[in-house]
Amino acid sequence: MEKAPVNLMNYDAQGLAGYFRELGETSFRATQIVKWIHQHRITNFGEMTNLSKKLREQLRQETEIRVPSIGAEQISEDGTRKWLINIDPINSVETVYIPEGSRGTLCVSSQVGCPLNCQFCATATQGFNRNLSVSEIIGQVWLASKKLYESSNTKRSITNVVMMGMGEPLLNFNNTVTAMKLMMDNNAYNLGKKRITLSTAGIVPGIDKLAEECPVSLAISLHATNNYLRDKLVPLNKKYPIERLLETCKNYSRATNDNYITFEYVMLKDVNDSVKEASVLIKLLDGIPAKVNLIPFNPYQNSSFERSEERAINDFRDKLYKAGIITITRKTRGSDIDAACGQLVGQVEKRRKNIQNTH
Repeated sequence: MEKAPVNLMNYDAQGLAGYFRELGETSFRATQIVKWIHQHRITNFGEMTNLSKKLREQLRQETEIRVPSIGAEQISEDGTRKWLINIDPINSVETVYIPEGSRGTLCVSSQVGCPLNCQFCATATQGFNRNLSVSEIIGQVWLASKKLYESSNTKRSITNVVMMGMGEPLLNFNNTVTAMKLMMDNNAYNLGKKRITLSTAGIVPGIDKLAEECPVSLAISLHATNNYLRDKLVPLNKKYPIERLLETCKNYSRATNDNYITFEYVMLKDVNDSVKEASVLIKLLDGIPAKVNLIPFNPYQNSSFERSEERAINDFRDKLYKAGIITITRKTRGSDIDAACGQLVGQVEKRRKNIQNTH
């Protein structure tokens, strides 16, 4: 049986160094390959002119540089771009690029679907299929970077990455961390750890492990101030309740010297948006260097929730702000192409149904 080629996109610099040592090559080859793939976006070994012809031929025979493909692109009126990324013949994820001033934020997926079943999130309606490989995670950054460079008159770049797309990144820990290390590599995407934010529903052991292995900026999908409500909105809370989660956040902040931990709070009309809830949230976050990101709910088909009234959102924000908590109301970006927070599922479902209809 013929041996499958090794996909070099699945390795960070450390992994590539080990691979080249096994070939009897110097580990410096890893630096060269990382630069070719991620800085220059080259996938043809023949173009890697600082490698010997012998090594290039060996790599051509034994390895590959395989990235996912873009199945579709949508561009919002506000400049937001959403790509349907085909990762195999059946599965797809969605990746979103949000330009704002000098910033360019890429929202990256870590799983096909999501197993956590958060009640306000469209991705939950898709169910869970599988984890993404390193190449499928970093491939989203690679494709977006290439697409932006080739199609933008201003040559926009990716300045920030948020692991807030489809899936729970801490349930795909190893692949997510390897991909984030590539994002931070000076020879790849050169993003500082403060420019990468990982959002989690609250996988407590994963947060502790992240502090040790890859201390990027942390965001917590909180969305409620008591366990009764959070059990309903974020079923994971039954396993890792609010008190334990917040204690873990305090530990993360101390261990990483992080300036702030972001707490995401989706604003659901008559569910969690009262000023009383804001007062409870202030007490919960006491002792944590916190900032709060209020997210106006983005409706999707068959959802039972409604977006909070603008006045309720403003009153909630003002209550937190007066207590000294940095509070931002997230702008709804890309809603006309279903690219807003919580909406990532549409094109994926369409592609899956089309595939099913052809079989």
